[in-house]
Amino acid sequence: MNQTSPPSPPSTHGLHVMVREGDPARTPLLLMNGIGAQLEALQPFVDALDPAIPVIRFDAPGVGQSLPKKLPYRFPALARRVGRLLDELGHSRVDVLGISWGGGLAQQFAVTQRRRCRRLVLVATATGSLMVPASPLVLRHMLTPRRYIDRGYVRGVAAHLYGGTARANPALVAGLLHQGYPPGYTYQLLAGAGWTSLPILPLIKQPTLVLAGDDDPIIPLANSRILHALIPHAQRHVYQGGHLELVCAPDRVIPHVEKFLAQQ
Repeated sequence: MNQTSPPSPPSTHGLHVMVREGDPARTPLLLMNGIGAQLEALQPFVDALDPAIPVIRFDAPGVGQSLPKKLPYRFPALARRVGRLLDELGHSRVDVLGISWGGGLAQQFAVTQRRRCRRLVLVATATGSLMVPASPLVLRHMLTPRRYIDRGYVRGVAAHLYGGTARANPALVAGLLHQGYPPGYTYQLLAGAGWTSLPILPLIKQPTLVLAGDDDPIIPLANSRILHALIPHAQRHVYQGGHLELVCAPDRVIPHVEKFLAQQ
């Protein structure tokens, strides 16, 4: 059953938002999505998550229904913008889950908006430009816009690019990502260009859960070890699967997320 409320109208800050109401006594979970992906791609995860947990998700600038920015932006600026969005929604504190590119933004948010972030979940993500890199072939596929406009192309490369469930069911991944090439994609690339969280990881004081797939061609497993080692209050879990198990096989991830968020 879909527990999601109708999408909120675009905010005065230009970000398109969707809010699922839950138990008002629970801390809302703020989701930060991967590069180029619209908030609808997170629907399988939201539907499988405990309905008592309020969920906030948004499209990055120039993605989905969010307004594009006229000039490039960086992670610190977008983290501040998300903080203003939370002001508008009336939430002073949230839990944050970031996947892939969104995991970089989540790390930045946890440091520069630390009073707003209670707990942090990092899924299939790394430390930015200074990380253990994927293979050159994977990086080449990541840079092409064809994975957003050509469903056949996605099916053809899904197994090698995303791993895990994509190896057996590439059509599922193609369906989730085939949303059209977002105009904000280039700015998302620029937001992370030259950015690294390595110097700020010791400043992340929130309890942190690092989740990584054992078959993730985009984010090699060693990156989760780095996050776990440098974030002071981090725990790490390796799940079976690839880069997109959060939405392709959410049952492999959600029990760990729910248990972590339920802690005081």
